[in-house]
Amino acid sequence: MAKSDPNRILRLLPLVAGGLGGVLLFWNRLITADLTPTQSRSDALGVILSALLILVGLLWQRVQPRIPDAVELMGSEGLEWLEDLPAAVKTELAWASHILLTNTVTRSVVIWYRGQVLLRRGVLGPTATVTPGAIVQRVLEKHKPVYLVDVKLYPGRVEFAYLPANVQGIICQPIGHEGVLILGANAPRSYTQQDEIWVGAIADKLDHTLRTVSVPTL
Repeated sequence: MAKSDPNRILRLLPLVAGGLGGVLLFWNRLITADLTPTQSRSDALGVILSALLILVGLLWQRVQPRIPDAVELMGSEGLEWLEDLPAAVKTELAWASHILLTNTVTRSVVIWYRGQVLLRRGVLGPTATVTPGAIVQRVLEKHKPVYLVDVKLYPGRVEFAYLPANVQGIICQPIGHEGVLILGANAPRSYTQQDEIWVGAIADKLDHTLRTVSVPTL
């Protein structure tokens, strides 16, 4: 179920107050038989204030970002590791996935490295097998991240069967030249530029650890 925007009422308040003020001023002018100079000045000031409130309300509608609608991802919460991972690698993967799940909009984490899944955490997809499709292959070849801001707009989303079926946003971040950090969000257009920088820094840290610690291979 989509979550409503908690700031919607706040953004509407200036519009409502300005419109109501203008209507009351107009009504007061209609029912007043004799206008005094003082009342005329007061009415003029009231009209200006009402217009300013309406203008502020319109600006808030455009300037203040709306929180994207979020959904409840289909799947169960879990944590799965590759067997026989060294303790140092487990610690690093646990730290990285915890940071991503608690400090960004990420709800599902998959770490694929040297042809195998090292970790799945958060809301788990229906399959644990990662078969790199066109998008992941592009990330591996070009060593540049790919951010699918709204998954339903991309035909290539079918390759992400290992993420929840109704995932809304996906980041594929390269881990050096041999792996990919794949993140799933429960709302479209929800990762900020700062989030993307943070994800890149975590992937670089993982790359350093995975290159310096022996990881079981297929």
